[in-house]
Amino acid sequence: MNISQIGEFGLIGLLAKQVPLDRRVIRGIGDDAAVLPYTKDKYLLFKTDMIVEGMHFTRRMPAAAIGRKVMACNISDIAAMGGMPTFAVVSIGLPKSTALRFVQGIYKGMGDVARQFGVSIVGGDTSAAQKVVISVALLGEVEKKYLVTRGGAKPKDWIFVSGPLGGSLRSGRHLTFTPRLAQARFLVRNFKPGAMMDISDGLAGDLNHILKAGKVGARLWTESIPRNKGASLKQALGEGEDFELLFTLPPAKAKKLMGWQARQRAFYFYPIGQITSDRKQTVHARSFTHF
Repeated sequence: MNISQIGEFGLIGLLAKQVPLDRRVIRGIGDDAAVLPYTKDKYLLFKTDMIVEGMHFTRRMPAAAIGRKVMACNISDIAAMGGMPTFAVVSIGLPKSTALRFVQGIYKGMGDVARQFGVSIVGGDTSAAQKVVISVALLGEVEKKYLVTRGGAKPKDWIFVSGPLGGSLRSGRHLTFTPRLAQARFLVRNFKPGAMMDISDGLAGDLNHILKAGKVGARLWTESIPRNKGASLKQALGEGEDFELLFTLPPAKAKKLMGWQARQRAFYFYPIGQITSDRKQTVHARSFTHF
């Protein structure tokens, strides 16, 4: 058997059974970030993500935009846990023929978005490689009372997304998106979602992660799913690279949120469905996987 036969998430599940994990770990593999002990009132968040030439970007794209993307992806995952990003290390693999200006452009893009969100880049590693590979490991912190994972969805919860979906690759938004950190902090401080994650692999696939973690099902209101201009429902469900928040709220909180946003325009969150108790009610659409 090879990895294409079990798929990306099958591989992750298999490897999760092999890695060492002790009782100090609050939450390990299976969420947007690991949750680790820290202080009396806070948890430490630990996240890593990489992008690979030919899979996530090409050399024809602006170097600064490539660097921006890899840092923003990681910040988005810290936001999805309800936390704030703090410190990062960056590892980069480069073909020996890579132009110095291209590498400097990557680091400029990473540095720009890091400064925007209060992240310090404190180290890393470099290596020769056949293709450009960039990996960021990011620390964050979250107040214990604000931590949100994928596993808290309950029957009758409303399902929300933080913005329109689909067409990110075609439009180039996957390089220029803004991590929804402000929206996530607003939510955890005022409404405390039951479950939350960011949409990187497509709404269908990522919602199914929430359903599996919570042992629940879902019914989507497909006509209510917000789509970017020119994006089809199929793209909104499966294309990915949107990096919007996907979260659930109990009905009372959901109605309170709808009332709040009817009175102001700071943020807008779109209700797109409801959690059910039927675990067989999953979302059937092809989402992005690496294998």
